[in-house]
Amino acid sequence: MAYGILELSRLAGVSPWVWWGEVTPDKKTTLTLPDDFETFQSPSVEYRGIFINDEDWSLQPWSWLNFDPHHKKGMISAKTYKKVFQLMLRLRANMIWPAMHGSSVPFYWTPGAKQVADSCGIVIGTSHCEPMMSNANGEWNENNQGPYNYITNRDSVIAYWSRRLKAVAPYDNIYTLGLRGKHDGSMEGVHTLSEKTKALQAVINDQRSLLKKYVNPDLQSIPQQFVPYKEVLDIYENGLQVPQDVMLTWCDDNYGYLTRLSDKKQQTRTGGSGVYYHLSYWGRPHDYLWLTTTQPGLIYYEMSTAYHHNAKRLWIVNVHDPKVAAFDLELFLDLAWDIHLTASRGSVATHLKNCLIRDYGHQVGEQLYPVMKEFYHLTAIRKPEFMGWEQVELDKKTYPRGISPAGTTEFSFTQFAGEADRYLAAYAKIKTAVEQIEKEIPAGKKDAYFAAIKYPVCAAADMATKWLEAARAKSLASGDYSAVKRSKAKNQLMTASAKSLKAYQEIRSMTDYYNNKLNGGQWKYLMCFNPRNLPVFDQPSLPIDLTEQEINLYTAKANDQEAPYDSIQPDPSYVALNAADYTKASFTPQPVEMLGHSMEAVPLPKQQSLTYVFNTTKAGAAVLRTAVIPTQPNDKGDIRYSVQIDDNPPQVISFRQKGRTETWKTNVLRGQAVNITPCQLNQGQHQLKITALDDHIIIDQWMVDFKANRKFYVFPINTH
Repeated sequence: MAYGILELSRLAGVSPWVWWGEVTPDKKTTLTLPDDFETFQSPSVEYRGIFINDEDWSLQPWSWLNFDPHHKKGMISAKTYKKVFQLMLRLRANMIWPAMHGSSVPFYWTPGAKQVADSCGIVIGTSHCEPMMSNANGEWNENNQGPYNYITNRDSVIAYWSRRLKAVAPYDNIYTLGLRGKHDGSMEGVHTLSEKTKALQAVINDQRSLLKKYVNPDLQSIPQQFVPYKEVLDIYENGLQVPQDVMLTWCDDNYGYLTRLSDKKQQTRTGGSGVYYHLSYWGRPHDYLWLTTTQPGLIYYEMSTAYHHNAKRLWIVNVHDPKVAAFDLELFLDLAWDIHLTASRGSVATHLKNCLIRDYGHQVGEQLYPVMKEFYHLTAIRKPEFMGWEQVELDKKTYPRGISPAGTTEFSFTQFAGEADRYLAAYAKIKTAVEQIEKEIPAGKKDAYFAAIKYPVCAAADMATKWLEAARAKSLASGDYSAVKRSKAKNQLMTASAKSLKAYQEIRSMTDYYNNKLNGGQWKYLMCFNPRNLPVFDQPSLPIDLTEQEINLYTAKANDQEAPYDSIQPDPSYVALNAADYTKASFTPQPVEMLGHSMEAVPLPKQQSLTYVFNTTKAGAAVLRTAVIPTQPNDKGDIRYSVQIDDNPPQVISFRQKGRTETWKTNVLRGQAVNITPCQLNQGQHQLKITALDDHIIIDQWMVDFKANRKFYVFPINTH
């Protein structure tokens, strides 16, 4: 009934973000439908929902300090959950994993929360580290219960689970099997893979007995899931026996790339399978808990792949705050409702355009569409949270504040017409467009526009400016200049430093507006520009101090003098192309919109090839750089492709990264795995053939470079 009523609401043009996004609907006096109108809809995925996680800097402080402050410290109240559940209904979601950090009051300790969920038809589940509907991170008291250690304190752990199962048995739940540490750490009391496998098998056997005793003797009628997250995947693959009626909820690598999916045998399991996906993450190599910038094309491709591997039982997505995740979250849940969304209603990019038109009107939506596409392009090249080039786990004794000596930037100020300047110019262009379009936004939608468009676009642009201009300033300060050049260099140094500081100030100013003035202070404490106080969010250290007057003076001068960086001039030292610019293919390619640095990366089916014909005006030793989306094998095997230039033997490349290697860290921070193959070329025409040897290969860009040792970050291709 609720979905039917809300479908009429959608047809009337009401955005799901009418409350959370302050998208005021246009006033209408009638809703007209044809006499023969009918719609029959059913969900593609049975359980569709969100996991409120890493809530410490957004949803939790907003709830207990501002929205509903009459409760215990750290409580995300029933009033807040009701607003979350109402949004979920509008997005056709029906399941939640509640917030579970130690700073938050546990869901089952929150008065009225479960009752509100029931009133909205929301099924409760728990995350990979919360078995049996428990939240040991917030509920377990070691002083009273002893260590959370199944090996040494089994009776206490079993008693804890038993109490919770008795309390929740009458309700609709999805029960998580397995065991990890209190706060998403490894299981306590075991060390070797063999010990972990044996212990986890005993845990699952005990949990099944408890479910049978306290919930339902018919275990197959109880929705259950096993989540092979991080090291638990290794345990599962080591021979752990998970009953056939238990759902396998597969995971991504925390950065949007699925690590495993069901093989043909697993796809026949009666429990089915699902996916746990991330749109935000706390952890190594670096958090992204500020802005939500996962490319829509990546969400679409990975979740479509999951669906076609029979992951149709459950889709859950990790968000630190639903308001900030808006566009990505809506796409994820729309696909869960209708996996054929892109076939029935246009492309992924069309989905974005339709959302913009729905929320801001046709004229403004059409203007915003290319702006937001470019936003997802620039943030795919480097997420705003990754612009500092640091990693969260670097040894603090060696690297104070987590920043390595080489951690300034990898963008070049000299290669390819100054790739850093081209990147900054592209950001400046969409930032200016956002500010110009804002003038056309009616008063009733200005708050919505600020939160969903202006803040993320301008803040991301400012973050890039803050770090790249700081890097420029440090480079200028370290130069050995002649007397003639010294005056010019000093002016450039002052300008770069001023731009960096101004960008930092703008981020803080916009965040202050978001928290204290947006909709009269409605969202106070929701937006944190420096979650976990990581160094990327700091004011950069600069080689020179500037007064406020100097900052304003030099940034004003720079704005008057800046020239556009719209093109790259021809250069005989390289040839570069996007994957979609192929000459011929052994299959019918379907480039994925809004995926990769190219924004149209090409999935390459196993044993199929893409061929490119290109010319070189130079001869000699070179390197072929192939950039692929850093996907995972999705099975126990490898992830390989071959490259062949002319009639030379094919060269096989594997980019599988087992665990969190340094290469894997580089790849997920970049959004590309760049593989280098030496080659020898004559002057003239050549042919490059790229062939997939395994599944899940997505080609993004390639480059033949006669300067093998040059340092650069962005492939020199005019994408737009």
